[in-house]
Amino acid sequence: MSTTRDEAPRRSRGKAPAGERIADWADGRVGLYSLAKANMRKIFPDHWSFLLGEIALYSFIILILTGVYLTLFFVPSMAEIEYHGSYAPMQGVLMSEAYASTLDISFDVRGGLLVRQIHHWAALIFVVGLFVHMFRVFFTGAFRKPREINWLFGFLLLVLAIFTGLTGYSLPDDLLSGIGIRFAEGAILATPVIGSYIQMFLFGGEFPGNDIIPRFFIIHVLVLPGIMLGLVVAHLVLIVYHKHTHYAGPGRDNTNVVGMPFLPVYIAKAGGFFFVVFGVITLIAATVTINPVWVLGPYRPDHISTNVQPDWYLGFSEGLVRMMPGWEWVIPGGYTLNFGLLVPLGVFPALLLAIGLYPFFEAWVTKDNREHNIAQRPRNVPTRTAFGAAWISAFGVAMMAGGNDLWATHFNLSINAITWFCRIAFFVLPPLVFVVARRVCLGLQRRDREKVLHGRETGIIKRLPHGEFVEVHEPLSRDQLYTLVAHDQPAPAEIGPETDGNGVRRRINPVERARARVSRGYFGDQAQIPKATVEEYRAVTSGDGHH
Repeated sequence: MSTTRDEAPRRSRGKAPAGERIADWADGRVGLYSLAKANMRKIFPDHWSFLLGEIALYSFIILILTGVYLTLFFVPSMAEIEYHGSYAPMQGVLMSEAYASTLDISFDVRGGLLVRQIHHWAALIFVVGLFVHMFRVFFTGAFRKPREINWLFGFLLLVLAIFTGLTGYSLPDDLLSGIGIRFAEGAILATPVIGSYIQMFLFGGEFPGNDIIPRFFIIHVLVLPGIMLGLVVAHLVLIVYHKHTHYAGPGRDNTNVVGMPFLPVYIAKAGGFFFVVFGVITLIAATVTINPVWVLGPYRPDHISTNVQPDWYLGFSEGLVRMMPGWEWVIPGGYTLNFGLLVPLGVFPALLLAIGLYPFFEAWVTKDNREHNIAQRPRNVPTRTAFGAAWISAFGVAMMAGGNDLWATHFNLSINAITWFCRIAFFVLPPLVFVVARRVCLGLQRRDREKVLHGRETGIIKRLPHGEFVEVHEPLSRDQLYTLVAHDQPAPAEIGPETDGNGVRRRINPVERARARVSRGYFGDQAQIPKATVEEYRAVTSGDGHH
């Protein structure tokens, strides 16, 4: 029997090591060597802002690990029992098995309270990481072709994370979660016509029923995490396929990626950063108490407190409800429309969809079908940056309204005055922020233009022979010059003449006319400062211009 060239030397050496034999076995079935050769040297950019997505990813991994541990001890049942655990103040109190098992996890399971707090803090940091990562992608234009689908995956992850958090902090069946579920039920019932049907389907009867905790448990530990895990994998696969964006600089263009290889540099840094994130979350969980369910007690409908607040990522929904006046309309037939909940219920998804669908709106405005792998500086896209800043301001006002009672008590203010301030600011502040943010971006563009033409101000004052005082400017390096001018400045779209060559008035699509107007707002003379040209730079540096 013949042997191959690789097998002969191996047999002469004797039996191969176990690791090599395992690798050979895997390679023969899944193509391990070729897979590793193609991906182990993948390049990752080394800019700090790319760590924001990693914080969200590592927090998600921590959530899965701690969630599996907590699932082993949690009892998702609303059956009523009398508590006889180790927490003395609750002895003899009637409560659900879900709440009793939460107390057991907190006081009787080894490491249970720490794992509970790690899980809760990781959930908060996971949503923070998603928010900030999406802001980075939004403001740098990293959602443009070919990454629109990946943006949608990230947006869906954010929405699912919010609802996973809602179902998660509802599981202990304490006073906080009970009031939160009651709030959610009220929002569902405010939905015209179908609200009561949805409520009966979800709760299995009148509130609170006996099914909501088991159903939320299945949704929280199985349905939503399964979908999110699939989205995370798809998100990472598309990142590998499309490669990362990177910031403008010498040697960087839309056809390459400049950075460090996956193996051995990036994998070492990523592994270390994972343990840094895990350590920081553990440190916070060990020192800062969150959701002390033993203080609040089990849920009872007659124990309602305004001190109850949702987790931060749902604070803006609470604020929308608190800002909205309690308007109701009774239409013919005796049917009541509760606008106090119906309007916030409509604004809540509208705020999210405005961000989720923005990439497609910008693609429609620009009609740009090129692939983009260079991340933009926010100042170079003033209108988009202004939109993002306006959205953040609206979100901030809603968050402030969600804690109007705390603002009132801590600063000795009128809660009515705070509510009215938030109602007005929600409509007035975003346009003001839009204008200011765009003007700031234009000012930064103008400063970049001056830097390119005249260099960096050194602060050194020099007196010329004829008595004039001037400031010495230091010329920029070629790398700095490239970074400041390596961005596109699209021209606004034109709809063309309204008459053809024969003088006949042509029909212009209203949608196209609207697109041209929006494009002028994005790329017109008032929306961007022309960057320095080569001719201008040469004229200044050769002495033809003024300094």
